[in-house]
Amino acid sequence: MTGDFQGETRDWSGLAARIKEWGLVLGFGAVGIARADPGEAASRLERWLALGRHGEMSYMARQFPLRADPAALVPGVRSIICARLPYWPGGLSCAQALAVLSDSRLAYVSRYALGRDYHKTMRQRLSRLAARIAEALSEEREGEAFHYRVFSDSAPVLEVEFARQAGIAWRGKHTLSLSREGSWHFLGEIHSNLPLPPDAPASAHCGSCTECIERCPTGAIVAPYQLDARLCISYLTIEHPGAIPEALRPLIGNRIYGCDDCQLHCPWNREKPGIRPSGDPDFAPRHGLDAVTLAALFSWGEARFLECFSGSSIRRIGFERWLRNIAVALGNAPPASETRAALAARRDDASPLVREHVAWALARQEED
Repeated sequence: MTGDFQGETRDWSGLAARIKEWGLVLGFGAVGIARADPGEAASRLERWLALGRHGEMSYMARQFPLRADPAALVPGVRSIICARLPYWPGGLSCAQALAVLSDSRLAYVSRYALGRDYHKTMRQRLSRLAARIAEALSEEREGEAFHYRVFSDSAPVLEVEFARQAGIAWRGKHTLSLSREGSWHFLGEIHSNLPLPPDAPASAHCGSCTECIERCPTGAIVAPYQLDARLCISYLTIEHPGAIPEALRPLIGNRIYGCDDCQLHCPWNREKPGIRPSGDPDFAPRHGLDAVTLAALFSWGEARFLECFSGSSIRRIGFERWLRNIAVALGNAPPASETRAALAARRDDASPLVREHVAWALARQEED
């Protein structure tokens, strides 16, 4: 990255203020500026990796140098423009989500994955914001070299830390980003060579609350601000490639893709008169995923899986893991002929991984 704007007498504070205004117009919930230095967050990540709490996400350790040093990822970066984008789907509520969780016939899909793949939406929105910045710089003076890259959970970036530094969110005890508007949001960043003044970091407002820790189905939040991914249902159903440990399977319940329990019970989400939906059609539920039966999903073939989840973040786990997850959920359902029939139909599945989980689920169904 070249063109570091050294010697410029531009009103960088004024530009930062306009960037935030443009971001709001684009639909972001908040925009802030962070310095390009993760500070102590890098050492905390290093300790987490040393404890092996990243499980089989080997890329976390492999990419640590890039997370610890943004300049290694984007040479010449001087400031990081951070954005928060709400995603709670319109027409849904925490009560509705909890109702799905309590109905063992239904499949629970993490609310963020009900619609379009957020990576695409967020990067497109960030790219539009970056283009507006470039346009403004071009209008003010010709020939300046504004360089940037946009990210949204798509590169080794300590997103929650930069959001905290930028003042748009703090790190909750569940380790997710949290704001006074709740935690139903995505984060994204523009790494730039602009010497923008950083905002004041956000202060934490979790207080003495431990609701997220107490509500975690598997005890994955081992202490405030400490998550053991190896126990986390989101990790087990999305990132974990092999067999789900048997001891954890009953705790997964009907969660087939991700887990929202720590968010559903968080006071910053729960104690509001009503969650303000994002209003973005990209995040509206598709294919009835907000309340669909496990048996119906288990009957899908791979072609339908690929077709329905085109443009969805769910597609990346692949059909095999998808069936593995549903088999576990069916095994956790109360004994029923419909459930046993759905499982029996895949008793001889081509995948050894699926067969193993189907056999476990059938044994659970036959226990009573």
